[in-house]
Amino acid sequence: MLSVIALLAPGQGAQAPGMLQPWLELDGTEQRLTEWSEITGLDLLRLGTTADSDEIRDTSVTQPLVVANALLAAERLRKDHGELPPDLPVAGHSIGEVAAAALAEVLEPAEAMSLAAVRGREMAAACALEPTGMAAVLGGDRESVLARLEELDLRAANHNGSGQIVAAGRTDNLNKLAAEPPEGSRVRPLEVAGAFHTEFMAPAREAMEAHAKELSPSDARRPMLSNADGAAVTDGAEILRRLVAQVTEPVRWDACMATLAEHGVHSVIELPPAGALAGMVRRELKGTNTVAVKTPAELDKAGETLSSHGRTDSESDS
Repeated sequence: MLSVIALLAPGQGAQAPGMLQPWLELDGTEQRLTEWSEITGLDLLRLGTTADSDEIRDTSVTQPLVVANALLAAERLRKDHGELPPDLPVAGHSIGEVAAAALAEVLEPAEAMSLAAVRGREMAAACALEPTGMAAVLGGDRESVLARLEELDLRAANHNGSGQIVAAGRTDNLNKLAAEPPEGSRVRPLEVAGAFHTEFMAPAREAMEAHAKELSPSDARRPMLSNADGAAVTDGAEILRRLVAQVTEPVRWDACMATLAEHGVHSVIELPPAGALAGMVRRELKGTNTVAVKTPAELDKAGETLSSHGRTDSESDS
């Protein structure tokens, strides 16, 4: 059996103060962050090293910062361990899809950073228009959870698998959900600025559509698993269209993980700031090996895992 590896890029919520600090020890990191700071209009060097948790929780900051961290690690991984295989599946969760588009070589890193900056800035602006938010619903019967959300005029914004659905909508309705959760479930409010992946983000989608016209997507060199439905997409224009539409549509991470299973993926490498996606994969796809890259110290392990992609089990063991 062939060994299949997938490369994952995390989404908002994975950020942590000082997360770029260890990467500055590597040659070229400061220069790259300076370039991306000019593109995004943010001081990524400062934000990724000395800014506190409150400052980097700002959606307009978090999204480009998370994409920058993933792309820095991917660039170093290629430098130390060679080019990524052309048939390597890539996927990202929410804003992580923008990083995944760069990993698939649909967008240049600079284009991905510009799109992340517009996305974060415009989603933050949309969040300020009306009191909205998000909450994770953990456990409970799936159909009962969805029915309760519909009853409260809430949206299932993220389908994360392993019994986790993220609800999004008006704050008062989220409060009602927390007060009376579906049977067998518990509700955990999320520290986000508003109802991502719902109709409340329509103004951000319009701004992204305008910005997307300035980009020149290439067809994917590597299959990219779409948050829309888990499909492996390679058409560059279609991937960009999906990236734009994604801000008002649900993230079907459960479908992405199902596609990983269908492709026979037995190991995943999650780029920084890693941990959340690797955990979801371990819970949903039992027995899958996971490598969570948090700092440069994990790059060698990621490289060793990557080297087994496309090899038979006997070759990988030798």
